[in-house]
Amino acid sequence: MNASPSPGHRPLRIDAHHHVWNPATRPHAWLAGEEMTPIRRHFTEADLHAVATSAGVGRTVLVQVLPDLDETAEFLALAANSPLIAGVVGWVDLTAPDVADVLAGLRSGPGGRFLVGVRHLVQGEPDPGWLVRPDVLAGLRAVRDAGLAYDLLTLPHQLPAALEAVRAVPDLLFVLDHLSKPDVVGGSLRPWADRIGALAEQPNVVAKLSGLVTEGDWATWTVDDLRPYADVALEVFGPGRLMVGSDWPVCLLAADYERVFATAEELLSGCTADETAQVFGATAARVYGLGQGG
Repeated sequence: MNASPSPGHRPLRIDAHHHVWNPATRPHAWLAGEEMTPIRRHFTEADLHAVATSAGVGRTVLVQVLPDLDETAEFLALAANSPLIAGVVGWVDLTAPDVADVLAGLRSGPGGRFLVGVRHLVQGEPDPGWLVRPDVLAGLRAVRDAGLAYDLLTLPHQLPAALEAVRAVPDLLFVLDHLSKPDVVGGSLRPWADRIGALAEQPNVVAKLSGLVTEGDWATWTVDDLRPYADVALEVFGPGRLMVGSDWPVCLLAADYERVFATAEELLSGCTADETAQVFGATAARVYGLGQGG
């Protein structure tokens, strides 16, 4: 039997994936529609701090929401004044010829030392091969040269291109967000599992055990609905290449913050204490270099 530490003695946790936003500051078109009403409001770092503390989370990674350099700059400045945010995954235009200069500018600005990675909303790109366009690959190499990680936000049909990109830039560390959003509602594992397995064969890829609650039925999902997908991730990546993220406040459409972490605990119940500690913190600290950001 695997002994679990009591809540008061468990290792400090890292939430490897969350957001903040204020729809009044700039347009968030993706929040349109009645189903998004519960999260169409201002969410702050202070809001997160209140729920993270009760879940045993002591450090976090703030991830971009919009393809907007100003948002990224604001997130870096926020991290510089936050006791909670240890790293920021921001946005830059990977196709821009001056992407290296843009990254350098972000890093030299307020809170620039907290920039740990870059992400683009690939899931919204109509071209399934967007990641392997020559200009995008050049941008990925600039991310590599800056010593940053690259978060992959893809849908399952985009995983073949993701695999090509990972192979094309083997010395860039890629972080797969939300396990590429498998079809939890439909309950299908393939071809998603085969594509995830192929991606996991590449040593420069790690993944986030995140975002699964909103891939299930928001009102009726259960841990057992999510378990097959988590089990595949554990099998192909192993605990040393997985990290837990809440995807707060998006997760609130299907579960509150504490339920997300309680669900992760259940999904990892077959792991040893050391393996669980990796997924709940050590992997994120290593991958994003969180000990370096301050």
